[in-house]
Amino acid sequence: MRTIIEPFKIKVVESIRMTTVSERKLILKKAHYNPFLIPAEDVLIDLLTDSGTAAMSSKQWSSMMDGDEAYAGAKSFYRFEKVTKELTGYRTILPTHQGRAAEKILFQVAIQLSKTLSPVIPNNTHFDTTRANVEHVGAQAVDLPCKGGTNPSLRKPFKGNMDLEKLENLIQEVTPKRIPLIMMTLTNNSNGGQPVSMENLKMARKIALKYKIPLFLDAARFSENAYLIKIRERGYSNVSVASIAQQLFRLSDGCTMSAKKDGLANMGGFLGLNDPAWIRLARSLLILTEGFPTYGGLSGRDLDALAQGFHEVLDEDYLKYRLRSIEYVAEKFIKLGIPIVEPPGGHAIYIDAEAFLPHIPPQEFPGQVLVAALYETGGIRACELGSVMFSRKEEGTLAEISAPMELVRLAFPRRVYTQSHVDYLVEVMQDIVKHKQKLRGFKIIRQEPVMRHFTAHFCPL
Repeated sequence: MRTIIEPFKIKVVESIRMTTVSERKLILKKAHYNPFLIPAEDVLIDLLTDSGTAAMSSKQWSSMMDGDEAYAGAKSFYRFEKVTKELTGYRTILPTHQGRAAEKILFQVAIQLSKTLSPVIPNNTHFDTTRANVEHVGAQAVDLPCKGGTNPSLRKPFKGNMDLEKLENLIQEVTPKRIPLIMMTLTNNSNGGQPVSMENLKMARKIALKYKIPLFLDAARFSENAYLIKIRERGYSNVSVASIAQQLFRLSDGCTMSAKKDGLANMGGFLGLNDPAWIRLARSLLILTEGFPTYGGLSGRDLDALAQGFHEVLDEDYLKYRLRSIEYVAEKFIKLGIPIVEPPGGHAIYIDAEAFLPHIPPQEFPGQVLVAALYETGGIRACELGSVMFSRKEEGTLAEISAPMELVRLAFPRRVYTQSHVDYLVEVMQDIVKHKQKLRGFKIIRQEPVMRHFTAHFCPL
């Protein structure tokens, strides 16, 4: 059949408070035109993030009832550890309350053990928290997206790849001693949710071994990346997603994992490691900041929900439905003439706000303008991934350098919304298309020095 149905039944529902345009105008103004500051009960469809927003299955809820809340050595941890070790092959799995906690520990360990001055950490593209944690420990975060990776309209199957020529040039330029680790983000969230190919990861691994530099994954969306390899990369169409995922992990020395994405749970993450010296120091930092190594900031019921979630996320019927849902929205948007990052990835649609609103320059934040319009028009909450989130100061001046792309991300929670919600989203965007010339830019009137997008206040120009 042409219609791909949701491979699940709805068992519990949560009501949505319906709002009017006039109500939303007041709510938006009160939130200073920042969707992060809008109360969730005032949102009709929440596409702000796919992190921790999944609907858990009946099996996950039932497994939570068996959660062991012992402080040390809980049964829940050993169930969680067994599943994650079988998946990743890492020697040690340290649970954390979410991905950024794993990042914080990893970069502290890497810098402390490398004993290098002016460390540099390359990535295909750092996401916001990753970059912030890299810079927090005094390292330089360097993005090395592949050629064409920042061209939204270019259709290439693996635009999330790393530019390996630039990686090798960087290593030779700064010397291997200054690079404590190489990161690869799967999928490449900042670059439109684009996947990384198995070939690219294998070549990155080869370079890392050549220069004796550890290679780590940001594996928050490992399952979606594995499925995109299966349907896009030659030689993998008859390989199971579970097997592809295992191959991805075994090409690395460890990973950070925000399990709030492809763990299909509302909270949790882990740090996977192989090197004994890194493990010892990371475990000490975990105890200091997260908790005992067999709970790491999580309750036993969370660990059990994650153990079940890692099984379910590799279900190929689920993944087929998940990616087709994103593709469906992409097709509708393209038909309406809405420029997006092509081809669509696995968890979100990324609208090219700069191309959609060419009359609004980057310094007036076209992405933020569009997220405000989405909320006011239809009560839809989305996230700007442009110069609000990723601009940087020009060295030696107060001037800002705009982000490489001005994007708006519509991140779809897993197993939450139905076809009608998606069609409503398309109608809202269709209405915005009609009056987009009337939209005007924003200026920032209040911001924090780090990760300003979460709390910044805006004012229409």
